[in-house]
Amino acid sequence: MNARFLSCLFLLAYLTSCTKEKKEQPPLDRNQMTNLLIDIYLAEARTTLLPVSRDSAYRLFLPHQDSLMRHKGIGDSTIKRAYSYYLRHPTEFEAIYDAVIDSLSLREQRIRENKPPGL
Repeated sequence: MNARFLSCLFLLAYLTSCTKEKKEQPPLDRNQMTNLLIDIYLAEARTTLLPVSRDSAYRLFLPHQDSLMRHKGIGDSTIKRAYSYYLRHPTEFEAIYDAVIDSLSLREQRIRENKPPGL
């Protein structure tokens, strides 16, 4: 009887250890993270174009970034968790940054194509 009990216990332990682990989900999916980073980089670029010192531009950018997050409904903790997730998954983060770079490059190309000659 003791051997049967140990066998059942071992079988139960084995079966529960074989259950599928839930795949960790990012707080922001790839598209959300890509769009967020694009918006942040565009806001940062606009701020650096202001005729103010670098320190002043930084001080102006922070409230603008907070406003952007509120508008998108994303809190600081969500952003921190998203960065943490993607730092643990560098291949996914690299794909996001590739999309960000491609999008920003395409925007720049479109702007350059629409500029009047001589500017």
